[in-house]
Parts: sequence; C-alpha cells; structure tokens
Amino acid sequence: MLNTIAGIVQAASESQERRVIAVAAAHDEDVLEAVAQARRAGIARAVLTGREEEIRRILEKLGENPEDYEIQEARTDGECAAQTVAAVREGRANFLMKGLLGTGDLMRAVIDRETGLRTGRLISHVMLYEPRGHKMLALTDGGMNTFPDLPKKAEILENAARVLKALGYEEMNAACVCGAEVVNPKVPSMVDAKALSEMTERWAPYHMNVCGPVGLDLAVSEAACRHKHFEAPGAGRADILLVPTYEVGNGIGKAMSLFGGAKNAGIILGAKVPIVLVSRADSAESKLASIALGAVTAGKV
Repeated sequence: MLNTIAGIVQAASESQERRVIAVAAAHDEDVLEAVAQARRAGIARAVLTGREEEIRRILEKLGENPEDYEIQEARTDGECAAQTVAAVREGRANFLMKGLLGTGDLMRAVIDRETGLRTGRLISHVMLYEPRGHKMLALTDGGMNTFPDLPKKAEILENAARVLKALGYEEMNAACVCGAEVVNPKVPSMVDAKALSEMTERWAPYHMNVCGPVGLDLAVSEAACRHKHFEAPGAGRADILLVPTYEVGNGIGKAMSLFGGAKNAGIILGAKVPIVLVSRADSAESKLASIALGAVTAGKV
C-alpha cells in the first residue's frame, strides 16, 4: 500500500512500466523542470507540445538534451491541448499534464465529445496531503467542482476511493466534513453528508466506511471523538476528506500546506487518464510527486 508521498514517488521511480506523460503548452521553465526531474528519476518520459524553439531553449538551460524528448510544434493553446489529447488517444502517452495554458483550454479538449477523453464519469480533483505528524489524507474536491449537489458528491467520493484503491488501500475511511455532527435540516451540506453515509452498498466494493456530517476534528482525531463521545464507522481515522464546496477544500488544503508543512500531490480524474495540474506556487517536490501520482494511477483510475 502506498500511503506516503515519498512512497508514491519511489514506486513510480522503481516501476517496470515506464510511463509517458503528454504535456500541453510545455514552453514553461517551471513545468519543464518538473518534467526533467521525472525523467531523471525514471518516473516518466515526455511528449511535449508547444513552441518548439522555446521548449528546446529551456531544456538546454536546464541541462537537458532536447533529443531525449518528443517535441511537437503547436502555436495556440487550443492546438497544444488538442495535440496532447491526441497523443493519449493514439497510445503515445499514458497521462496528461497542464503546462502554460488555462485549465479551461485543456479541459475543453479533454471533454470534447468526438476527439476527447470522456468516460461518462464526473471529472473531479483529488489532492493528497501528508501534514507533519499525521498520515496522508485525500482531500476532494478543492479544484474542479464548486458547489456540487448530492449526486455529484457521491461521484466525487467514488473517484477519490478509486485513487486510494489504485494505491493499494484494501480498506479506507471517508469523512463528509461539515460544521458540526448534528444534522441541521436547513444546512444542505449536512443533509447530503447524512445521505452519503447511508449509501453503504455503493461504498462496499471499496471496503469504505463513510461517516458524516462531522467537523474536521472528528474526521481526523480519535482523541476528539472520545472527548465528544462521538462514534461512527471510521470516525477519527479518515483517509478521505469530502468537502461540501470548492472553497472549503481550497482553504483546508492550503492550511495543511502553509501551517502544517504538508507534502502534497494531486491529479484530476474522471477522464480516460489522470491529468496533472501544478501551480507555480507548488514546490519542486510537490510537482514531482504529482507527476509520480499520475504515473502510478495511470490505467487504474
């Protein structure tokens, strides 16, 4: 079971299946530095789309040989996205990465009904965080779905369960994070959390307990559960944190990174292949870990 960020990176480096990542609009130094690190670590080779001359110049600046990469000329963001998706459809790449283009530009190519990578599943974001002194947590969805309704929350939670299953989790616990544990019928997130906790048949294939609504403390702290005399399957031992809105997920995630020193890695899933999105603010370690996560889950989620 891969339950640490370091373990995910190591597994990707040692895998006998050498993955290929297709990078859209790769003419960006931060992105290419992460891709170069992944190549050196044996995690993934790369297909790079974008402004070829600029890509070659950046690679040389980074001490890389451009001949070690497949580079495809593309001038516009739309062309970069389309060519990257085509590389996956044609079997030349196993997963995607966003470079110097808007997320919307890439996702339009991904969900195109004729030439994209649609599966019929909801596309959602899963971020893994490993704060100091705490086990790794999967946080979802702090990146794609802003205010999901109950059916979407169920799909978001199932996507996260698929990620942990791909990492080797045989059992898992999920918590539907709300402001408190007593259901207030006037608070939709609490009503949804209660409904999700009762969908036991849906979660059975993942051997997943789902509790909710719970505050963040009751989701991750068994001591807090004892203190408040709260009992529910998996309470205090969450592996997955399902948040009610994008803003809550974004805030919890950034707090874990900024105040908890959390290592992190994230992917978008629900398409035919994982999609890696990295921010300029992400550390080099985080960018490499996200590529590693895409590599180890490709073909499994």
